[in-house]
Amino acid sequence: MNETIKTLCSRTSCRSFKKEQVPMNLLREVLAAGSHAPSGMNRHSPCAVAVQDAGTIALLSRLNASVMGSANDPFYGAPTVIVVLADSEVRTHVEDGSLAIGNMLNAAYSLGLGACWIHRAREVMASPEGLALKKKWGIPESYVGIGNVILGYPAEAGTVKEARADFAYLVD
Repeated sequence: MNETIKTLCSRTSCRSFKKEQVPMNLLREVLAAGSHAPSGMNRHSPCAVAVQDAGTIALLSRLNASVMGSANDPFYGAPTVIVVLADSEVRTHVEDGSLAIGNMLNAAYSLGLGACWIHRAREVMASPEGLALKKKWGIPESYVGIGNVILGYPAEAGTVKEARADFAYLVD
């Protein structure tokens, strides 16, 4: 099995992080992987906003938790949150953003980082506070939230699951 396939088959979601911040060189590599994701008709509708400011992360966490009706931190204390948005005027924007997130999750694991996809970016970025953040970040109005990638150094090792026997059906 080659190294890429090993990475894809051994990546796990991380929900327990050390306080240590992700260095900028590794963050740039993760973001580069997201920018190289395939997209419908090569339109590349997604963009990513990497947030390392504790105050902004706390705001995003509070907004995300409120969508769930919870007071718990949906970002599990991750020191970096990447908000992925995509242009809703592009028909494949959800798929494009999802592929970018997948690339970033796999890239993070290959660099020794822990990462997890956290939902509810659509609702958060459509809220008044989310719209204000989009404006502050210079994101066009047509862009909608796709998902969040929480990122950091794992505090504990994940457990790799066996491949699902019911995933693939080989036919003649």
